[in-house]
Amino acid sequence: MSSENKRQSAEALSDIAKEIRRDIIRMLLEAGSGHSGGPLGITDVFAALYFGGIMNYDPSDPDWSERDRFVLSAGHMCPVLYATLANAGFFAKDELMTLRKYNTRLQGHPGRDMGLPGIETSSGSLGQGISIAVGMAMSDKLLEHSKRKVFAMTGDGELQEGSVWEAAMAAAHFKLDNFCWIIDNNDCQIDGRLREVMDVYPIDDKCRSFGFDTLIVDGHDFDELYKAFDLFLANLNNGSGKPTAIIAKTYMGKGVSFMEDRFEWHGKPPNAEQADIALNELT
Repeated sequence: MSSENKRQSAEALSDIAKEIRRDIIRMLLEAGSGHSGGPLGITDVFAALYFGGIMNYDPSDPDWSERDRFVLSAGHMCPVLYATLANAGFFAKDELMTLRKYNTRLQGHPGRDMGLPGIETSSGSLGQGISIAVGMAMSDKLLEHSKRKVFAMTGDGELQEGSVWEAAMAAAHFKLDNFCWIIDNNDCQIDGRLREVMDVYPIDDKCRSFGFDTLIVDGHDFDELYKAFDLFLANLNNGSGKPTAIIAKTYMGKGVSFMEDRFEWHGKPPNAEQADIALNELT
């Protein structure tokens, strides 16, 4: 899936997303720990990024110098990243069943030091991954790799971290039109709704005020996701000097009825009975 990666239909992406969601359920059941809700909720965005012709990468050469880079700032959502990379061919899918086990390459947060292909940086300390991604985009500009793309994904609860906005300020100041910030806006964090814990709304107005070209999209609608990524690509190709922020409205636990829009599923795995129900619903 290198620069020859082609755009796929919404139906094809939906099938890929279902398989990724099934893998998430299986690996969490095997691990007996980990995060369910967020990974299931953001899966459609991952399917569009990695299988929709948006990102350039080569699973047979993970360190390809012309690859685009993706940073999961919300590192606790790593089951969706691992499942996506395995389905894209970066490593064998059997390895997914080692999630969170001793000496695995699939730790509870992505670790660059574990040597897992497709992982660009260690992340998980909320608010830090986006700063690293902005640094990557800055370096590409300085090294005249200005058409290489850098994507960073944060959770909406992560916006409560001040370092996120320091990174956003830098991205606009340095005119990083090669940087795309994806915000998973499921309105859930481990302790409840965002407004109950620490209100970050209106997110779109904040992103615009920091200098981002900003869109709000249905994070489960592939046509809307394509339009958003097309705006980013247009900004990059036209040399707009403006970074892009995509606010993806999602439902935590998407695809599994008893998890959907339930913040209680932020940080726990399904048991065997729940996993059977979930897998049946994801057929």
